[in-house]
Amino acid sequence: MQLSLPPDWQALLGPELEQPYMLQLQRFLQAEQQAGKQIYPAPEHWLHALQSTALEDVKVVILGQDPYHQPGQAHGLSFSVPPGIKVPPSLRNIYKELQADLGITPAQHGCLESWARQGVLLLNAVLTVEQSQAASHQKRGWEHFTDKVIHAVNAHCHGVVFILWGSYAQKKGAFVDTQRHLVLHSPHPSPLAAHRGFFGCRHFSQANAFLKARGRTPINWQLPELDTDSDPAEHR
Repeated sequence: MQLSLPPDWQALLGPELEQPYMLQLQRFLQAEQQAGKQIYPAPEHWLHALQSTALEDVKVVILGQDPYHQPGQAHGLSFSVPPGIKVPPSLRNIYKELQADLGITPAQHGCLESWARQGVLLLNAVLTVEQSQAASHQKRGWEHFTDKVIHAVNAHCHGVVFILWGSYAQKKGAFVDTQRHLVLHSPHPSPLAAHRGFFGCRHFSQANAFLKARGRTPINWQLPELDTDSDPAEHR
């Protein structure tokens, strides 16, 4: 098992993959697989967020915590699930806020690939998880690696919107330079917290206003409708 990065990310983060903590993480993941444990997402999607959004294209960063840990859900993008998979509760609340903020009718699927292709880096802090074991791969090294990803965006990009939902994301993004970037905070969109200030945060319109003010193309937050009856395994 060898982790590989797209060329632009490789130039900055390639040496990170050879650091002792990352080599130890890869040995851990390999041992877990050899022990017959089901790891999500599939290995080819562990770095899917970086494969989907080039460094030079990053306009918005949405930080998540861990991948979904039930079969078929995780595919390497924070808050996103493949076509054909039921929309999770937090994402349903994100759709509700999108509708209130920009009048966008909620999509009938949970695949956020079109956001990623437009420059929305959908990054989880931890990039793998064991089936049915939430947070099982925390403190194994992923957090340090994804901190390096955020540092790369902070240092090498200009005018990025960092959307930090919940205290975990806010702590992880605390070092972002607010002179160079826009940092938006709110409670997490989960059903337990969304009514404490996530609803009404208007982060999507704020992000687009910031991008437009800097001469950048805003994000089209309207997700294209997909064939949700297709085999979700095709999209993992």
